[in-house]
Amino acid sequence: MKKILIITYYWPPTGGSGVQRWLKFVKYLARKNYHCIVYTPENPETPVIDYSLLKDLPDKNFEIIKTKIIEPYSAYKLLTGKSLNEKITVSFLNEKKKSNSIFESISQWIRGNFFIPDAKMLWIQPSVQFLSQYLHNNPVDGLISTGPPHSMHLIALKIKKRFPYLKWIADFRDPWTNIDFLQELKLSKWAQKKHQHLEKKVVSSADAIISVSPTLTHELSTLVPYTSKKFYTITNGFDWDDFQLSTPVKKSSFPIILTYAGLLPPNRNPEILWKAIAELQQEKKLSPDVLKIQLIGKMDASVFETIEKYGITDFVEKIHYLPHSEALKKQMEADALLLIINKAPNSKGILTGKLFEYLAIQKPILAIAPPDGDAAKIIQQTQAGQVIAPNHLSEMKTTLLQLIQKKIPHPSADKIQNYSREQLTNQLIKIIETIT
Repeated sequence: MKKILIITYYWPPTGGSGVQRWLKFVKYLARKNYHCIVYTPENPETPVIDYSLLKDLPDKNFEIIKTKIIEPYSAYKLLTGKSLNEKITVSFLNEKKKSNSIFESISQWIRGNFFIPDAKMLWIQPSVQFLSQYLHNNPVDGLISTGPPHSMHLIALKIKKRFPYLKWIADFRDPWTNIDFLQELKLSKWAQKKHQHLEKKVVSSADAIISVSPTLTHELSTLVPYTSKKFYTITNGFDWDDFQLSTPVKKSSFPIILTYAGLLPPNRNPEILWKAIAELQQEKKLSPDVLKIQLIGKMDASVFETIEKYGITDFVEKIHYLPHSEALKKQMEADALLLIINKAPNSKGILTGKLFEYLAIQKPILAIAPPDGDAAKIIQQTQAGQVIAPNHLSEMKTTLLQLIQKKIPHPSADKIQNYSREQLTNQLIKIIETIT
């Protein structure tokens, strides 16, 4: 039985999308007779708590080790006037109307230029010391780090230097220097170069690099000056077990419910959708009795401001964050599912975990995304729905009318099987066996 040490910041009962990937990998690795040791903070800053995820923790071939982490969020909250109990959200999402606080701007500048690669950097050296001692007494066969936060990769990088024989896989759930919100941090040229240097060091030193999309894998491969076979793509996926928990409630034919589940930060605000609904309402082709947009999760204040601007609040139902199991049930009860890819320079390479859960639900997907991006290719390949470019208003209006007429295709189980978490874990095992 091989032992694998996994370094991750996000772990249950922390909720949200960052937890799912490695929780599911660990679940199926343990079933396939790999012993997984998860190293994670004892006291992380958690945007949300989701105890329903604990059901996926293995009952054998699994252990968890924790140490305390020091993070600068208490000082940040004091500077910006937030309550010490208030949760820090990701993606620069703000559920309250934004203020022009100078402390907010200063805090972002400090975060970008002093906390490199991220606010978890103070955990790097204590973790290296702790894990070095641990590994001396408890040898393992492989090391895996997953980021963001990319400080997890720097912990693994230092461990690799101390234990050079230890094979290391670095998993990128999101880009590093090409991530969409990095520009919000007001980086100096020195800070930009520091990020680039650290990213290149990680990519060069790891024995294998995994990312969630073909585009991101290609971008990472260009950071090394030689052709290497150590770059792999393993997408996110879905777990069939999650969709056998309950039977969705039957509903009447109308209104048609189009559901979005997840964070809605400013760069994911689907203004083309709101505008299309407003114009169809003015043309008397659409009403709230016929179509309802259901938003589940945390939403930036600017999103609802846009909805109000177009005068379509009656079309929208807002539901705050739900545990993962309950959110899935809501999606299963919907008529169609809304996917929105961030408006960002790297949008073609964004493959969210949400897409694959949508596939498993086997309802039509209405995607606002680059038509030539990685997400669009999977939707087209699985015949899962309709992809609309973020600036194609007339196509959006046509698709909404097709939606209420139930003329959008949806995927079948045989077309999506390769994206199950169990199948994806088999891909991971092949990589582990190749390098160890």
